[in-house]
Amino acid sequence: MTSADVARASGVSRTTVSYVLNGTAGAKISEATRERVREAARSLGYSPSAAARTLRRGRNDIVLCVLPDWPVGPIIDTLLDDLATALAGRGLTILVHHDRGPEPLAELWRQVTPLAVVGLSRFDDDDVRAMVQAGIKVVGTTLDEDADRGVFAVPQTQIGRLQVTHLADRGHTHLAYAAPDDPRLAAFTDRRVAGARLECAERGLPEPQVATVPLDVDAAVAALRAWRTGPHPVTAVAAYNDDVAIAVLAAARAEGLRVPDDVAVLGVDDTPAARLAAPPLSTVWQAVDAQAAHLAASVVATLDGTALPARPDDLFHVVTRAST
Repeated sequence: MTSADVARASGVSRTTVSYVLNGTAGAKISEATRERVREAARSLGYSPSAAARTLRRGRNDIVLCVLPDWPVGPIIDTLLDDLATALAGRGLTILVHHDRGPEPLAELWRQVTPLAVVGLSRFDDDDVRAMVQAGIKVVGTTLDEDADRGVFAVPQTQIGRLQVTHLADRGHTHLAYAAPDDPRLAAFTDRRVAGARLECAERGLPEPQVATVPLDVDAAVAALRAWRTGPHPVTAVAAYNDDVAIAVLAAARAEGLRVPDDVAVLGVDDTPAARLAAPPLSTVWQAVDAQAAHLAASVVATLDGTALPARPDDLFHVVTRAST
């Protein structure tokens, strides 16, 4: 079926069909005519060609989301899913590019010709300048630094501080930080550890002992033994995420330690595995839905040329379970 078929069925010109089905602004067409065209299109099973729309407008309805070389865990997976759902409400399709190679970003957006590009980390200034000159809207996020450079700064240092706050408020003074062994997470890990150190310093506590804990029982046991050795054994472990925290729980069981009596363990992300751990894991919940909604609203506002939405509050809080 073509637009000519719709025009004949509805008794209007192909130009009118094009204006109605493509939502052309400023076209003076009565609502009755619009409905007649839409009904004809529905009955004939016609929809406008995406390729034709792209040729007319110079780009398509795609929002390109550039994901850095991060492992896609439950948080990122949920964020992308929520973002795709929110943008679909505006008729936009999200295309996720996992940046793992040397290919320049410019090669990608020139092939895709998106309406907007969303970055889950900061873009290079040259890339931003080139995309803006090409008429592409750019929405960037940051971690902690340069919050004014992105629409949303995820405060990673605050996660580390919140973990220490939770454990210190329960009387723990000698803490450890269990870091992941995946180098792709270094930017997040460094900031969370920095936040933990800062909170310990402000409370007058010794600096947390930091060690890498792979997802392996023997390696986790070695780290836990090192933390428990000496005149001031560690009594609480803040882990980078729930996976690392569950490795620490396994090490505690292997060592015959009671959790939380001998050692408390606190994760991050509130994954389903946290609720199923033995004992159930205390963890830092993240407002992924709010982050995705904010990103989607920022994309829409950027496309519409309106003010960016206010940044969400209550991004994190501790879900207390039996491990602390």
